[in-house]
Amino acid sequence: MDDDSASDPLYAAYLERRADLERYFRIRLRSEAAAQDLVQEIYLKIARRGPEVIDNPVAYLYRVGSNLLLDRIKMERRVQRRATAWNEVHGGPPGGETAADEPAADDAAAARQRLGQVVTAVRELPPAVQEAFRLHKLEGLSHGETAAAMGVSRSSVEKYMMAALKHIIARVGR
Repeated sequence: MDDDSASDPLYAAYLERRADLERYFRIRLRSEAAAQDLVQEIYLKIARRGPEVIDNPVAYLYRVGSNLLLDRIKMERRVQRRATAWNEVHGGPPGGETAADEPAADDAAAARQRLGQVVTAVRELPPAVQEAFRLHKLEGLSHGETAAAMGVSRSSVEKYMMAALKHIIARVGR
């Protein structure tokens, strides 16, 4: 976030309550990594929002996270319903095997291009930010584990991750 964000009550509430948000969603998702990803999504939502006054920033953060969680659950249910409907109509998976969930060729090409843009954006980051991004997003370490591996504080890792995500969004888009 920019200099104006230092005075943003929502951003301040996010930084103050990040660990609480992770704990809250870890219980609901039963996964440390999924909770961390969801809390990062909350950050992305508040980073993209327009200028608006939030009366209760903490409640807003939990509401945004809960909405993201519900969206994730709905998507998983839709995928399951489609798979079940396919199996019912076709008497099971084709050839007795599960259907491949491969994207169309043009979607795959677009994804490869976008991945190339993300890789380029990550290479532009300072070394410590690159390392934090690699350990957390690619190796799957928690923020605490990443901090221990890098010999820095958890807060530093969180700041590195926010800087990385902000840079990638600026370079690649949403």
